[in-house]
This record gives sequence, C-alpha cells and structure tokens, in this order.
Amino acid sequence: MTMEDPRINNLLDLLGHSSLYPPQQQAVSHGLLEGKNLLVTTPTASGKTLIAIMAAIKAIEKGMKVFYLTPLRALAKEKYHDIRVLERLNILDRKIRIKVASSDYNSTARELEEADVLVLTNEKMDSLIRHESSWISDVGLFVADEVHLIGDRERGPTLEMILAIIRKVHPHAQILALSATVSNSADIAEWLNCDLVETNWRPTKLFEGVYENGTILMNDGSRVKIHSYSNAAIDVAIDSIDNGGQALIFAGTRKRACSLAAKAAEGVLRRLDRTQKEKADTASLQIRTKGEDLELTSNLSTLVSKGVAFHHAGLGASSREIVEEAFKTGVIRLLVATPTLAAGVNLPARRVVLSSILRYNADYGANMPISVLEYKQLCGRAGRPKYDTFGEAIIIAESGVSSTDLYEHYILGEPEPVRSQLINDRALRIHVLSIISTIPGMKQCEIYDLFGTTLCAQHYKSAVITLKIDTALRYLEDENLIKSKNERYIPTNFGRRSSLLYIDPLTAVEFKRAIESAGRFNANPNDGVINHTLGFLHLITSCADFYPKFSMRRKDLELTAIIDEHRNELFYQISEFECSRSLLALHEWIHETSDRNLSDRLSVEPGDMHRMVEIADWLAHSLYEVAKLLKRGDLLRELHDLQIRIRYGIREELIPLVRLKEIGRARARALFDAGLVDARKVTETPEAKLSAIPKIGPTLAKRLKEQIKKERY
Repeated sequence: MTMEDPRINNLLDLLGHSSLYPPQQQAVSHGLLEGKNLLVTTPTASGKTLIAIMAAIKAIEKGMKVFYLTPLRALAKEKYHDIRVLERLNILDRKIRIKVASSDYNSTARELEEADVLVLTNEKMDSLIRHESSWISDVGLFVADEVHLIGDRERGPTLEMILAIIRKVHPHAQILALSATVSNSADIAEWLNCDLVETNWRPTKLFEGVYENGTILMNDGSRVKIHSYSNAAIDVAIDSIDNGGQALIFAGTRKRACSLAAKAAEGVLRRLDRTQKEKADTASLQIRTKGEDLELTSNLSTLVSKGVAFHHAGLGASSREIVEEAFKTGVIRLLVATPTLAAGVNLPARRVVLSSILRYNADYGANMPISVLEYKQLCGRAGRPKYDTFGEAIIIAESGVSSTDLYEHYILGEPEPVRSQLINDRALRIHVLSIISTIPGMKQCEIYDLFGTTLCAQHYKSAVITLKIDTALRYLEDENLIKSKNERYIPTNFGRRSSLLYIDPLTAVEFKRAIESAGRFNANPNDGVINHTLGFLHLITSCADFYPKFSMRRKDLELTAIIDEHRNELFYQISEFECSRSLLALHEWIHETSDRNLSDRLSVEPGDMHRMVEIADWLAHSLYEVAKLLKRGDLLRELHDLQIRIRYGIREELIPLVRLKEIGRARARALFDAGLVDARKVTETPEAKLSAIPKIGPTLAKRLKEQIKKERY
C-alpha cells in the first residue's frame, strides 16, 4: 500500500520500510489518519507501535498533544525510544518535544506540560487526572498499549478507570487501543466505541508444538526429532542453536531459571566459534565490572562467558541491561527467563521453550496451569523479525499431562476473554475516592453513572456494582475520607490528600491511626526524643501498598532480635512471627548493609531491594504528608530524615553529605570516614586532599568545591 501523505512516507523511509504491514494497512483503511477510534488486536511484532506513530503525526499536525500509555516502566522507556523518530520529521516549525514520565523519570510538571508527545505509565496518567492537570484537555490522541491487561487483577482497574474517564471528559479525543488477540475483542471495542481491526498476521510465521519423549509434534503436522542430552527444555533450545537460531526458555521460578542456565552452559559453549567467545567474554567482563558484588552476579558473569544467561526481577538494573543488550545483539545464544520478561522489554528469539505450563498461584497457594492468553503472550517472543522468517514456540510435556491435552488446550485453544477486575473491593475503594476527590460534589447517582461507563458494567449486573460502590462509600465516610453534604459527596482534607498521594485508603487510615498514637508509649524522660524508626518501617512494610513482601523463613528467626532491641519504637506490639524479611531488609539497608549481605543473609536480591526502596521512599513521603496534615510537627523531621535514609541506604550521620550532588551511599561513607562530616568540612579541605579520598578523585573534588561555593553565594 502506497501512502499519499508525504510525512507518513518520510516516516517509512526513515524506518527503512518500503510498505506498510497488513495490520497497518487495515488501520489506515479504518480511518486511523482521520481520527477514528480504533482497537487494534494483532500478535507481537506485527507493527502496532508504527500505527501509533502514524496517528501521532496527524494529531501533532492539528496542534494537539499525544499521550502514549503503557502498563510498565520498562515498556515506557522502550516506547519512548521508538517514538523519538518523530523528532526527525519536519512536522512543526520546531523540534517535537517527547517526554517520558514514570517514577523512574522525574520530569517536572512544566516539562510534561510543554511536551508534544508524553509516554506515561498508566499509574502516572491516573496521577495527572487526580491532580487535575488542565492541559490534559489539549490531548488529541490517547494511545493505550496492552489493553488486554484490563483483565490483570493488579494493573487492570487503573487502566479501565482511565479509559472510562477519558471517554467521559475528552469525548472528542481519538482513542487508539492496542492489544494482543483476545476472544472478546469485539466486546472491548464496543465498550471503547472503537472500530475493531483484528488480524493474526505477523511478520514471522509462528509454528507451535509440544515436545514429548524426544519428539516435537508441530502444528503444521511435522514431527521434529531432538537429540537427548540432559534436560528436555535445554535439548529443545540447543537444537535451535544448532540450526543457527537463538533460544529463550521460560522457567516458572528464579531458582529454576538459574539452574537451567547453568545446566545448559557447557553445551552452548561448545557451539561458539572464536569470535562469539570473544564477544561473550566482553559481555561477561561488563557484568563483573558494572554489576553488583554478589554471588548471583558472579554466576551470571561466568554463564555469559559461555553464551548463556538467566534473567529475572532479582537482578540489578545494570546486570539486566547488559544481558538484554547481549541477547539482542546475538552474543547470548540461550536466555533462561521468568515469565515477567514476556510483559517487559522486547527480546525475541527464534525458538521459545516453555519448560513448564505450571505457575505458582498465590490465590490458590499451589502451582496452577497458566492461561491460554498468557501462553499466547509467551509465544509472541518467538521469531526475530530482522533475522528469522519464522518463529517456534514449544511446550515441554510434563509427567501427568499428555501431549495431546496440551496441544488441544494451548495450541488449538482460544485465549480467554478479558474480564474486568474493577469489581474487587480494593480497586473500588481506591477509585471511588479518586473520583470524589477529582470531581467533588458528585451525587450518588452520578457515581453510579460514571461506573456505568466502565467495562465492569458490561460484565456484571448493575445491582452487584451498586452494592459494591455503596460498601466503598460507607467505608470512606466512616473513616472520614469523604463526607456527604446536601446529597453530594465531597472529600475531606484527609481524603483528598490520600488520593493525591496515590495510596490505598486502607493504607492512609493505618498511617493516620499510627501517627495519632505516636508518642503515647511510656518512654524514659532521660532518653529525650522518642525514636519511631522501626515503627515507621513496620508500618510501611505491612501496609496494603508495599511490595515485594517477603515472609519469614525458619532460619530468619534469629535475626528478629532487632524487635526486642527496638520495641519502644513500634506503634503496636508485634511478635517475631509477625515480622517480615522485607522489614528486616529495609532496616539493614538504612544501616548500610551491603548488597552481598542482604543477598546472603536474607536472600533479598538487588532488583527486589531496588523495588522495596522505591516503594518505601514513596510511602515514607506519604507518612510525612499525613503527619503534616494531622499537625504532628514533632514527627516531621524524623520522617523527612527517614525518607532520605531509605532513598540512599544510609545511617543518620550521612544525611548532610548525600544532599550534595553526585554523593550517594558509598561516597558519603568515604567522606565521613575521612572526617568530612558535612559540606562545611568539604569546603575547608584542600582540593588535593579531597581528591585523594577513595571514590572521589580530582574531577569530582573540583565539582564538589564549585557546587558548595555556588550554593552559598
């Protein structure tokens, strides 16, 4: 299909495309460039991002902003880099401004307002709505990526409410929803008032099969014999490597991912030529020098030198990035990953191997078969468009499950319909408060009407939804988050602040009660100010919003002596069995325990610690704001300092030093140990002596001097 639009043709030229893919052609035919609302459901790598970029060009030409919504930060970062191709097009009389906004990328409000294209996580979009950012009315195109995740228990309700509010408040804006293929796509399209563009076309042909007893039965009727060496999943993966492809094994747990990678290493190493080994050694060295000082990282480095790697959420950011880049460039021939990779960055392989169709389900407390929809998502990683003409997805048959049953259920089966998750109590509690805070003065019937525009209203009887909303309203009013006045609901100061802080009302209430009780415990008057550090950390790690939550193991009980040592800091008494590894890890973190110690003693890996620190930082800030609202000025300094300690992982004495730019945990400790306890001491120290301190050096020493001088004058 040739395009008459010169800017679209210019875009295709920049991307090296001679024509549009069939799904892209269909989107254009359905009015994409005329501002029509569309739901595009196609397999992974079939060109959905380019569809969004084409629509963005037309919106920008009209002087309108573009919002691109994604469910994950990793995807936001990836889409930001994809969309930056717009900067090379001559659309406006200036360079197009593209910004990305999530907690990883702290753009200022002004920067966001000035952006022509804004890539956002769904949660960031929800936050902008709650803060009533008036400039959202300038948005002409909302792109909602991975819309099928409306069916996700955790992420789904936020996306559903965002789309319902967009449709109500911005009825003239174009909605472009992008999704994997789902069985009830027509249902979702009807809800969004979108035309449906649905196709199973993909640039690389997908073959699916089930492996059992040395043979893969493929869906084209062929049978592929596999040489058996050790493990079925590894044997199937190495067969692809022998035929010039890369392989990706999905393992159900981190431990299993690491184990399979280790077992496959020698077999893959024997298949690397000299050049490949040299490249693998280079990537291995990068991990050793840039990665964390952990046994986990050391093991990863060793495996990468053999052309193999594992990938899971416990890895530190630098190690993950090196592995991802090495796999993209073909340096790593075999990657073993947990399923979280399928929802994150785009790392395709010629052959995807599912080592098991079972996954631990916390709701049932047992391993359960994955859904067909999740299977299809994992299949989406099969086939590298730039390198392969086909991709293969292979299920390993496990004992107790016949290959025939697996073939019929997963390969011939239809993905499950997407069901709204907004009906659950937590989601309704959060979003009812958000609506009342954002649009104060709503009547009860108006709240019902707004929820009547959700997908939830199509899936559940109105009586059920009304009952659930009434329950949420009663809770919020009983806890003084909202109040009714003249038959209309308005937020209290506490309720509005809780909504803007983006915390669960349940968390807000727990924080409020604890802060109101602070200082009521008996304390020795000679001790001076009561310290609440462990109490605040326990509040943070036990609240509804905190994750990841790691439960105690038997061998951790000896570490709970910390509770007895700091019992007077708690807001209410807890036993050692009510403690958690998350609480212990955060306490260790703010006492400068190393990554290696956290990993060895508590089995908390760098990726997990990073997420805990990020969430705890946000919750400590929320505690501070609730304390300020309750006029507990006596707690503010302690909470402010605790937030800094959580952010940097430091003892209290390093707080003055981390206020300096480029000074983090390690450098602050080096300065302090050298006797430079604050900025004044740094100023008084000769530059030569300052530069001789470990981790400082002459360049940073000079910048520190200039920074302090500039701030003082």
